[in-house]
Amino acid sequence: MTDKLATTGGAALDTAAGDLANNPAAVYLAGLAESSRRTMLGALETMAGLLGDYTALTCPWSQLRYQHTAALRSKLAARYAAATANKMLSALRGVLKAAWRLGQMDAETYTRAADVANVAGETLPAGRAIEAGELAALLQACAADATPAGARDAALLALLYSCGLRRAEVTALDLEDYNQAAGTLAVRGKRNKERLAHVVNGARAALMDWLALRGAAPGPLFVAINKAGTIHVGQRLTTQAVYNMLQKRAAEAGVPDVSCHDFRRTFVGDLLEAGADIATVQQLAGHASVTTTARYDRRPENSKRKAVELLHVPYTQRSRSSQPTLTLT
Repeated sequence: MTDKLATTGGAALDTAAGDLANNPAAVYLAGLAESSRRTMLGALETMAGLLGDYTALTCPWSQLRYQHTAALRSKLAARYAAATANKMLSALRGVLKAAWRLGQMDAETYTRAADVANVAGETLPAGRAIEAGELAALLQACAADATPAGARDAALLALLYSCGLRRAEVTALDLEDYNQAAGTLAVRGKRNKERLAHVVNGARAALMDWLALRGAAPGPLFVAINKAGTIHVGQRLTTQAVYNMLQKRAAEAGVPDVSCHDFRRTFVGDLLEAGADIATVQQLAGHASVTTTARYDRRPENSKRKAVELLHVPYTQRSRSSQPTLTLT
């Protein structure tokens, strides 16, 4: 890359990796939840590459000044969607704060370097809403599997939808997190924030069927099952295993283009459409801000569609028999 930012404003940067205990990138990443660490490491790697021939751990973050961070923001705004660019800027501010806390930057230099505004703009939420028929088909695919994996996967999918759990949250659950008498799950979310999820009706029935097979041994709530149907109580499911499971069940059910995050998006949208208070839904979803919850609200889009349907386009669709036949040569 020829347009590195290492000499922006005439201030060259020198590589100073140092040991990890005094490396601001390493210190910043160590303070993140495991589910966020990989994402933010990728963000730091991208920005380090824009600043020069660096990696996240070799980039001299403490030498950044406002002219560097302002130019970096400009590069990110030009290359990425606003949400992606702002996630990277959040990682940048985190590393700069770590450098200041390590005594590698004075307060004024840190404040100036970190004083870059977010990139304006908004993108649609990732994923899509899952239709009721698709959810039923996925659960039927699990029911058709007579092995313990069928019961486990049904319970897992039921919790993803009815509790709005993230993949990392559902894999982190332990048996002791489920209070059967109260019908609640203690969920550990982002930034180690805990919340209660309520397991009711069909989700409760699915979970009880799985627990009848899993048994009462302490350990992970959702565990690995081998091809012979043997349940390994001490072997926690990974997030990748959950992803693979969903792809398998989706193929069996004939449900295309579905992801784990789609369940969470559907959970929020369905609750809001059913009349639940948005502040309550925010708490149930574990969102830090009600603004995040509002992005998954389908009601405004439904209202827009109804408004547009008031218009009339005077066009009559051609019959299929009158369409010209195309000959490919």
